[in-house]
Amino acid sequence: MRRDITVTAQPRDTRGKNEARRLRARGLTPAIVYGVGGDPLALTVDPREVTRILHSATGHNTIFDLDIQGSTAPVMIVDWQNDPTKGKLLHVDLKRIDMSKRITVKVPVHTYGDPKGVKTQGGLLEIVTREVEIECLPDEIPDEFRMDVTELLIGQNLRAGEIPITGSTKLLSPQEAVIAHVIALRVAAATEEAVEAAPAAVAEPEVIKKGKKEEEAAAEEKGKKK
Repeated sequence: MRRDITVTAQPRDTRGKNEARRLRARGLTPAIVYGVGGDPLALTVDPREVTRILHSATGHNTIFDLDIQGSTAPVMIVDWQNDPTKGKLLHVDLKRIDMSKRITVKVPVHTYGDPKGVKTQGGLLEIVTREVEIECLPDEIPDEFRMDVTELLIGQNLRAGEIPITGSTKLLSPQEAVIAHVIALRVAAATEEAVEAAPAAVAEPEVIKKGKKEEEAAAEEKGKKK
């Protein structure tokens, strides 16, 4: 969805790791913009402005205006890198958007309600898929999809094909992809026990094999003494 947001960017002539470090030391983040309407262009942006967009309700699906020396164009964030320890924005990729052409995006799927299979049958609600891929016009990108899990019983599920899609939006994810289901607790417990037991089952032959080698070595040593 397009928002009334403008991010100012400045072209940069130099590239490389050293230049990127100098820019970050000055409080800027290296960026690149590409796509329709122009050649790829290396830029610098204010990381605070980009981070606010990423943390907004529409997140990376937000369409906003990028202002480069007085020339503006609608763009989206298509990739970004954060420092794994400090969380600072290290780099961002932006893509120019043609508002008249359909694009492909991933939209989060959220569930709501208390499943009957949990409340009355003692089951467990498991979320399997947290986002789906759709195709739509830029102005039709939804913030999220919401699905009601209230009526789910043990063994029942909701699939991507049941997502309420409107307008000209087209679902690209498989229709049969499970979004959420209710499972019996004993099934969940059995799965956990199998995972915990697997490493022990693999390690046991190694212990036996090591013991045999020690026995063979002792027998050889005893033969030499005779």
